[in-house]
Amino acid sequence: MLDLLCSHPLLTVFLVVALGAILGAIPFGPIRFGAAGALFVGLALAAARPQLGEGMELLQGLGLALFVYSVGVGAGTTFLSQFRRQLPLMGIATASVLIAAVVAIVGGHLAGLPKALTTGLFTGALTAAPALDTAAKLTGSHEATVGYALAYPLAVIVGIVIAAITVGLKWKGHNDVPSLAGQGLVSYTVEVHRYIPVRDVPGMRTGEVRMSYLRRDKHTRVVAPGEDLVPGDEVVVVGVGEAPLETVEYLGQLVEEHLADDRSEVDFEWFICSNPEVSGRTIAELNLPARFGSQVTRIRRGDLDLLATDETIIEPGDHVAVVAPRDEMEKISEFFGDSERRVSEIDAVAVGIGLVIGMIVGSAQIPMPGDMSFSLGPAAGPLVVGMVLGGLRRTGPLVWALPQAANLTMRQLGLLFFLAGLGLVAGPSFAKMATSPEGFRGIFVSAAIVLASCLGTVILAYFAGLSAPRTAGAVAGGLGQPAVLSAAQDRVADERIENAYAALFAFSMIIKIILVPAIFAF
Repeated sequence: MLDLLCSHPLLTVFLVVALGAILGAIPFGPIRFGAAGALFVGLALAAARPQLGEGMELLQGLGLALFVYSVGVGAGTTFLSQFRRQLPLMGIATASVLIAAVVAIVGGHLAGLPKALTTGLFTGALTAAPALDTAAKLTGSHEATVGYALAYPLAVIVGIVIAAITVGLKWKGHNDVPSLAGQGLVSYTVEVHRYIPVRDVPGMRTGEVRMSYLRRDKHTRVVAPGEDLVPGDEVVVVGVGEAPLETVEYLGQLVEEHLADDRSEVDFEWFICSNPEVSGRTIAELNLPARFGSQVTRIRRGDLDLLATDETIIEPGDHVAVVAPRDEMEKISEFFGDSERRVSEIDAVAVGIGLVIGMIVGSAQIPMPGDMSFSLGPAAGPLVVGMVLGGLRRTGPLVWALPQAANLTMRQLGLLFFLAGLGLVAGPSFAKMATSPEGFRGIFVSAAIVLASCLGTVILAYFAGLSAPRTAGAVAGGLGQPAVLSAAQDRVADERIENAYAALFAFSMIIKIILVPAIFAF
């Protein structure tokens, strides 16, 4: 069987992916390894037959680039809009990596390990492949690579366990913004008792509520943004949490008959945004009230139901709820595209250009003191570029944002290829070092490093008032480990996990690279 795999590399890859998926689905206590199962299967097979790892570096780099680029595009807009809020998280990541570096230096000395091996253990325990490249060039030794291979699987296991436990904890984080996941939208019909412009209705300016149907003089239509409400009007107020009830109390009183139930003049339908001319634009830019006499009230994005505001940006694949006159529905459907097939496709031009830019940025050499340089590599480069392009949403005819379904598919495929390739490449070195006395000491040092980093992140984030989901994402981002991110997301649907991961992945990678020379010097 192993001889057959050696002569058929593609068969090897798909076998590792398939067996890894089976292993990842098996529960080990409170956790499942998920996509990381491919890593462990790859390590086992390559340890038994080292030839299986030949030429798998390309697969590893391709998978990693696809994964981090799709993560960056998905989280780019939120990260850029909340940059100031991410600064405490960046401070926590810096402190955690510094703590891990100190533990590596002290642990390496106490265990009597060579400096090159200790440096490799640091990069492996924090899963920093670009930092390993710097360590290998600095030490001029294969020991750094062996240390990386030895520490990496342990870092994945510890990271998954800590992130999976953390994300399930109940602390909310008094300094964190609430998650959009699980916030159900509600709507009420209210009879208006006062004169007031629609724009001045409490909650409208802040985006906490939105108004759709309006009945006046026994005629129902859609609320126009600039008009005035008058006593006797009946309007539908849509919002999240307590805000709609507060608006109802201000305007008048609840009405038992819900206007949205009467579709004789005004209808309510969901449309899929598959038109690239609409994607990447705000609801205000679409000017739907003037075009069709309609209003967008809700947006369903993945598992999230969002209240639409004028500043909300439409993304490919969004399900958009529109309140409009019945005779305008066909035109609105054509305007948004409303095609399931198109939102399942990837814009190959935009993705290809984005990845090319990402790889160029990742390969650029950045000078450092002492005639040294480093590069972001195939991980941080596409991630940073993906975040920037995701924040831009579109440039002329190019729509950088990916449909939710296509993004998740590309992300999962890239993750599986990356972990399978990494396991096949690192398997032989891991097997050799793991059975030596020096290897056993290295395992303890590696465990200390990754525990110091992960627990440091959790403790500092807790006292900084961050939520448990964002803290779990910070653990994954501080490690730069997609398998840890996947483990946290499998347990809880919360966009703050991915936001924290994207905020720290590239940033913490740079900190690790900078610290490599210091660890080797000590």
